[in-house]
Amino acid sequence: MNMPENRALIFANGHLPDLEAARRLIRPGDTLIAADGGMRHLLALGMLPSVVIGDLDSLTTDDRRQLEESGAEIRQYPRDKDETDLELALRLSLEAGQRSILVVGGLGGRLDQSLGNLALLTDPSLAKIDLRLDDGVEEAFFVRDRCEVRGRAGDIVSLLPWGSPAEGVTTDGLRWSLCSERLYPDQTRGVSNELLGETASISIQSGLILVIHRRQSSIVNRKS
Repeated sequence: MNMPENRALIFANGHLPDLEAARRLIRPGDTLIAADGGMRHLLALGMLPSVVIGDLDSLTTDDRRQLEESGAEIRQYPRDKDETDLELALRLSLEAGQRSILVVGGLGGRLDQSLGNLALLTDPSLAKIDLRLDDGVEEAFFVRDRCEVRGRAGDIVSLLPWGSPAEGVTTDGLRWSLCSERLYPDQTRGVSNELLGETASISIQSGLILVIHRRQSSIVNRKS
């Protein structure tokens, strides 16, 4: 599969809380990929993928007909396989040399699938790939050294150490700043910080931090 030098958007079969917010994630030139049941989100948006991959047990006969008529590439795998459909879609994108990947609909629904999807992003071989989960309301990604969060003042930004303490955590542009501090995975100190403006920077010296950015327009509950 040949991809343009733009992003790959992989639609997974999770929950999309705001379809129009998800639509705003799509840019001209993005390559749209459906990880099996993620096809339903694209159909709801009035779009079709260039590739659909997985065991395809979620596709109806009509779905397959539309794909075939559109010329989409169909990659079907046995139902009894070791990988989830999303993992297959990620592997396909990486093998094609994609360096920027956005997974849409990778959270919500089944907790095991959500945690598994997040765990996929921790692979050390993906350290140089811009790989994020985003549903238009929340985005989630891992930082290994330095990153920037873009949004609006008041957006919620949570920093969750993954697996072990994160050392030397420093932030700029968040309401409660950190300066070369340690965050522990069994404590909640990094939960529910806030953007002061449109951007914030986060850097760490060692460890792995899951960054969850919830956009202001969708904030309902705050930390209590």
